[in-house]
Order: sequence, then C-alpha cells, then structure tokens
Amino acid sequence: MASWCVRAVRQSYSVVASPALIRASPRLLCTATQQKNGHGPEEEAEKAEQSSAEKVLMEEKTQLEEQLKEMTEKYKRALADTENLRTRSQKMIEDAKLYGIQGFCKDLLEVADILEKATESVPKEEVTSQNPHLKNLYDGLVMTEVQIQKVFTKHGLIKLNPVDQKFDPYEHEALFHAPVEGKEPGSVAIVTKVGYKIHGRTLRPALVGVAKAP
Repeated sequence: MASWCVRAVRQSYSVVASPALIRASPRLLCTATQQKNGHGPEEEAEKAEQSSAEKVLMEEKTQLEEQLKEMTEKYKRALADTENLRTRSQKMIEDAKLYGIQGFCKDLLEVADILEKATESVPKEEVTSQNPHLKNLYDGLVMTEVQIQKVFTKHGLIKLNPVDQKFDPYEHEALFHAPVEGKEPGSVAIVTKVGYKIHGRTLRPALVGVAKAP
C-alpha cells in the first residue's frame, strides 16, 4: 500500500513537471492576461476594422461637404445670373415701351417742321377777317401744329428751342461759331432747326449757331 502511494506521487510530479506543460504555461498565462485585460486578438482586429471604417466615413463626409459647398456656390451664381437676366430683360421691355415709337416720331418731326415753317411764312398783317380764306388756312395750320405738339408731349416727345441757352453738345449741333453782339460767348445765338427729346433721350439735336468771343 505504501509503495502504491509512492508511485502515484511520482507520476503526479512527472505530469506537473512535464516540459510541454511548462512551455505552454507562459502562453496560457499571456492569453489569460489579455482576456482579463480586454485586449484579445479578435477585439484588436475588430477595433482596427472599426477605426478603418471611421476613417473611410470621415473621408466620404469631407468629400460630400466639399461637393455640397461647390453645388451651393454654383446655385448662388446661377441664381445671380438669372436675376441679372431678369433685370436686363425687364429693362429691355421698358425701353421698348418707351422708345419703340421713336422711329415713327422721328418721321413725324418732318411734318411738324413743315407746319412750323408754313405758319411762320404767313404775313401776320394779312391774316384778317378781310381775307377769310387766308385766315382760315392759317388758323387751321396753327391748330394742327398745336395738336401735334400735344400728341408729342403725350408720348414723351419734347421740343428743344435753346435760344440764349448754353451750348450742350448732347442736345445741340453747332453749324457755325461767330461773334454775335449782345450774346454771351458759348451760348446759342441762332436756332435754324429745333430739336426733340423723347423721355430724356435726344431724338434729334437742335441745329444752332453758337456765339463766340470777338
């Protein structure tokens, strides 16, 4: 019985002291330690994958933010271009309404000039009741001239008769410069043909003679 106990103790000692078991012990201890500390290989791999995924998501987020910024800038530019186009179109429409008849008005100016010359050419002393035909004709010409000027005014057409006014190259066309007694140098001394403006824009400049210093 005693010998059997001795053999059992020796076998147990040999198992505990086995080299394979001794070599495996540090590895087992290390694995146990890692598992205890929460840093196992699977967890480390999972963390690495998570970090990589977060990096990819951050890059995608940055790209999307840049694209959004670029699209916002394009939208703002397109909106500004559309507003500018709308403003220009509106201005063109308004100008067309204001100045669309200027060609027609310019043709009528010749008619107004003829009426003015006709009334000026009639001797005033002969326009009497004793000469009814001439008087009626003269009165008709005057009424026609007055009426056509009313129509011009209604459509924004204003006559320019700049006698004694300062010469303005935007409204007047100088035919000659000459010293004129009693006239200030640089002023309009004679108007040979009246001018017209339509809504503030010169339609036809007045033909004038400008006084200069002697």
